[in-house]
Amino acid sequence: MIDNGRDDVAQHCVDSSPEAAVSLTSRQRLATTLDHRQPDHVCVDLGAYTASGICAAPLAGLRRALTGDETFRVRLLEPFLGLGEVDEPVRRAIGADLVGLWTFPTIMGFRNAAWKPWTVPDGTPVLVSSEFEPAEGANGDLLLYPGNDRTVAPSARMLPGGYYFDAIIRQEPIDDDHLDPSGNREDFRILSDALVADAARDAEQLWTETDYAVFLRFPGLWFTDPVMCAGPGLKHSRGIRDEVEWLISLATRRDLIHAIFEHETEIALQNLPRLASALGDRVAVVKVCSADLGGQAAPLISRETYRELFSPYYRRLNAAFHEQTNWKTFKHSDGSMYDLIPDLIEDGFDILNPVQTSAAKMDPRTLKREFGDHLVLWGGGVETQTTLPFGTPEEVYREVRERIDIFNDGGGYVFAAIHNIQPGVPVPNLLAMIQAVRDSWGGGPWSDAVGQTGG
Repeated sequence: MIDNGRDDVAQHCVDSSPEAAVSLTSRQRLATTLDHRQPDHVCVDLGAYTASGICAAPLAGLRRALTGDETFRVRLLEPFLGLGEVDEPVRRAIGADLVGLWTFPTIMGFRNAAWKPWTVPDGTPVLVSSEFEPAEGANGDLLLYPGNDRTVAPSARMLPGGYYFDAIIRQEPIDDDHLDPSGNREDFRILSDALVADAARDAEQLWTETDYAVFLRFPGLWFTDPVMCAGPGLKHSRGIRDEVEWLISLATRRDLIHAIFEHETEIALQNLPRLASALGDRVAVVKVCSADLGGQAAPLISRETYRELFSPYYRRLNAAFHEQTNWKTFKHSDGSMYDLIPDLIEDGFDILNPVQTSAAKMDPRTLKREFGDHLVLWGGGVETQTTLPFGTPEEVYREVRERIDIFNDGGGYVFAAIHNIQPGVPVPNLLAMIQAVRDSWGGGPWSDAVGQTGG
């Protein structure tokens, strides 16, 4: 399988130079990139956080092709999204420079521990947390319970033949005359001393046992994240929990939204000094917000709405992170963000992800030319809606090389696919993506890198 996969890709690849000098460590490479200076070669992220991840089935297939190991089971780090853990052979193959700190609870409110075998409905054998215990519903669907508590109603469902879970909307009747922000405030809590200590332990282990830069998803910050607004990890979901109702509230219930955002920000500002002290400079990048503010054709909100509802809190958070840590702040938002990027820069964000180049006004050359000196672009490396799942290996290879040439010119760019790599992506396309990244810096065949890990 290894030879066949390599032959399929090799015919589409240009000659590389395995002898090319690599002078920077992964941490130095990321630091150079974040400083908007040209690194020795493009900085790479695969699986350091949720939106740069890869689902279990394509990850398992890729790992088999890279190593020949038919028995290995991928760990589901985030079972709600079906995301697997990118381990050393895969990281080495693509030349990844980052690793995620996955200490905090999953979307469903439980932590990963005591791994046990499970099989994804598509037949992929995986490992899951001991607290991942889906129940079978009446229609053959799979149900998850918040915190694995069977005494309350299920909060997530995977339909028959599905690959991941959807939140079950548990929206109580809304009385606009008696709206209370306390229901939505329940999402945001002071971290326990034990959890902070565990995060410090895990960060220290990553720092001392690997050469990777560490990525932190700051807990309890999401603002308008479409998954988290439903509260799938909460045993009782009070407040505005329907995603559509939440978006409506941005226009019609702004006092309520301000009250929720204010509480969210205050809790984060109380958690920040404790995490900053515990983690220190072991963390390089922190995701501050995962609100999707862009649609395919345009932003989902106007600049006026952004400036009123989001800017005040983003500015406070970015200022606090920059004053108390050396961490660079990371804003995730899908879709067409061109019109809002100047405000993101003004509000203090250092990084924009996932750079959805298929959306309106998100042309790679335009983004690099107009914003590349002020904002690190993280993603945009290959289209996950079109090219990666449906293109040929040749098309994947060409697109990856082109994006790296555009975005990495002068630094300030981290390569990643535009979003999660979904089930159904052909393994030859994934190998083509890896070879294109490696060829962009003369890294040689991916099999050479995998061989260094011992398979």
